[in-house]
Amino acid sequence: MKKWLVLFLMAMFVFVLAACTASEDAGEETPDEGGESTEGTTESGGDKILLLNNGAEPTSFDPSIGFDAVSWSALNNLMEGLTRLDESSQPVEATAEAIDISEDGLTYTFTIREEANWSNGEPVTAGDFVFAWRHMLDPETASPAAFLAYFIEGAEAFNSGEGSAEDVAVVAEDDKTLVVTLTAPTEAFLNIITNPSFFPIHEATAAENPQWHTEAESFVGNGPFKLASWSHDESFTFEKNEEYWDAEAVKLDGVEWEMVNDENTEYQMYEAGDLDVSNVPSELSEQLMDSPDLVTLDQAGTYFYRYNVEMEPFNNKKVRQALAFAVNQDDIVQYVTKNGEKPAYGFTSYGFEGPDGTDFRDAAGDIVKFDAEKAKQLLEEGMAEEGWETLPEITITYSTSPSHQIIAETLQDQFKQTLDIDVKLQNVESSVFAADQKEFKYQLSRSSFLSDYADPVNALESFITGSSMNRTQWSNPEFDQLIADAKTETDSEARWQMLIEAEKILMDEMPIFPIHFYNQVQLEKEGVEGILRHPVGYMDLKYADKN
Repeated sequence: MKKWLVLFLMAMFVFVLAACTASEDAGEETPDEGGESTEGTTESGGDKILLLNNGAEPTSFDPSIGFDAVSWSALNNLMEGLTRLDESSQPVEATAEAIDISEDGLTYTFTIREEANWSNGEPVTAGDFVFAWRHMLDPETASPAAFLAYFIEGAEAFNSGEGSAEDVAVVAEDDKTLVVTLTAPTEAFLNIITNPSFFPIHEATAAENPQWHTEAESFVGNGPFKLASWSHDESFTFEKNEEYWDAEAVKLDGVEWEMVNDENTEYQMYEAGDLDVSNVPSELSEQLMDSPDLVTLDQAGTYFYRYNVEMEPFNNKKVRQALAFAVNQDDIVQYVTKNGEKPAYGFTSYGFEGPDGTDFRDAAGDIVKFDAEKAKQLLEEGMAEEGWETLPEITITYSTSPSHQIIAETLQDQFKQTLDIDVKLQNVESSVFAADQKEFKYQLSRSSFLSDYADPVNALESFITGSSMNRTQWSNPEFDQLIADAKTETDSEARWQMLIEAEKILMDEMPIFPIHFYNQVQLEKEGVEGILRHPVGYMDLKYADKN
């Protein structure tokens, strides 16, 4: 690697010890980390069982499909890729014991550990990675993560239906040697493939049972833990995976995960000893900020709202801008969420340091910030452009959660106070909400993005034309070209300017408006140690302990 890039990656990864696109919301919403309890097990000398809360049913334990926060933390502990983020959030060898990079930066050769096994005792092979990555890229899989692999030769063509699986340059030279060829040098490659979407799949199991990932009895993983039980929409349980290549490093005997989608109930369970970790309810944040149990970390992600630019009145750019400038982000983080979040005046979060040492967010500046007079003027101009005397009806849609509801209600009030607009609210169950948003059924809907890897291009590429993460129907050729150029640009300063310009276009066209950047404010019981919370949005329990 070039020296500047090594320093750059180190700076980005060290910016936070953490726990995501997201995706989403990838980009998706932040997981309510915490879980269930077997009260007093470690204290009484029994097994070490960590009690956590996943917040909701995982979208999928197929690593190609579970591309969101409610799936990532579990997947990151049930499975493992070629590389894994370490304690400093830097990518290190994991299932691969050795990595060789060609001088031109295009070819990566991975040697898979001889002792790397699946939870069923069979060896992890290079063919399992080939199978998994082809599965992710197969158009029939419809993986929301497929775009992450487009830097691999032949990947985009296969995923778009213009090429074949055999053309994807991921080759098993033998059972323990995997060779990957890129279209251009991609210095963040080893970081990108820590994402759960690049985990292997046990080919024989998947071939015999395509639904292998839907039940504990059929699930096969290669991570520190194995899936012992799964009561859908209620809870799931991990046990230590003795077949894991580094099982000696795993201290926990198991993890019990609840699915409680209410932060007040979660906190009550924490207080009762039924959870070892809990989020902080917003109404209790002030009084709990001095708690010795509190852990506060930054997170690379953004809470935001999406417009459907094909639906009135948001087909008009000035109307979109008007509502965006009517949002008082400062008030929301100070009086509503109250967890110490930073207000978002652009889409890309803090934590990505450029070639001159300046954070991307500081270099890009405050692009969209509350301005009541500007909002009123833009609304008037937009309505005049469309010939509207009365603004078409607006509905804000959000997924079921008290925290989402209170933010939606705050926006409803801010739009009324600043623009004298009456908007309706619509609450939709999370599983339905995600599917319907992808099908452009909502006019104005909440979203969140958690970085998949530590580079600002990851956040911005979500909005290129046709991206599964876009979900706005917005398209801009100039923006698309800037993102494409930035991915292959080797001059770091020129690349940084491309990304800054791309975000300015995104914020000017306003298919979205930002609310706040994520952080991680959690309560953690005394005696719980070693949980790694990575800035890219998932939690690592490999080194966790409970005393």
